[in-house]
Amino acid sequence: MANILVVDDEVGIRELLSEILSDEGHVVVTAENAARARIHREQTPPDLVLLDIWMPDTDGVTLLKEWVAAGQLHAPVIMMSGHATLETAVEATRLGALDFLEKPITLSRLLSAVRDGLRHRQPRREPANLASAAGGNVPDPGDTSGNGATPASFPDVSPAQSDAAAALGINLDQPLRDARDQFERIYFEYLLAKENYSMTRVADRAGLERTHLYRKLKQLGVELGRGARRTERYEGPAETEL
Repeated sequence: MANILVVDDEVGIRELLSEILSDEGHVVVTAENAARARIHREQTPPDLVLLDIWMPDTDGVTLLKEWVAAGQLHAPVIMMSGHATLETAVEATRLGALDFLEKPITLSRLLSAVRDGLRHRQPRREPANLASAAGGNVPDPGDTSGNGATPASFPDVSPAQSDAAAALGINLDQPLRDARDQFERIYFEYLLAKENYSMTRVADRAGLERTHLYRKLKQLGVELGRGARRTERYEGPAETEL
């Protein structure tokens, strides 16, 4: 999971990128202009920035120059634009941008660029007060070597919690994303059967747009058909453009 800052003056782009990246398990903060981007960058330092070039107040290249000049570029930056020239893309890369995405952005290209960008992120620094309180070393909660640190303790899972997870067929001893995917598969399979495989009704019940629902079902590997068709899996469009 990573903190990602999305800066774009188009509300539709911001919402769609936020939805997709949140589904990937990231924490997404959006900004509609450079002024809001500056505030969010200071309040919650991002691990990755998706930065649009053409914005009404301050364009993305100018904002990138500002961060570089002030020594504030501590996260990989991926530039985005549907109108930028090759010269603009080259300049952004020269300034320190890691990648350039041309709109409309395909889903596969977006996720690939984000994965690559997060591989280049800088490790987070421990808060200074924690380090000083430990004499320069942050104690390991699980350390039992006699250095005075108290081992971390966690409450036992209650029988009711275990029974509820077992009833759903969900293994709680796995990473959060895997457990969430397992639950979502059960959830959508239930809705499909309940709504007689009507994608319109399922989308309405789930509170999703139909295009996002199709993408979600494909991602989870949920069978779309019924009866003889249940042996087939939904393939969806070859590429989804943002």
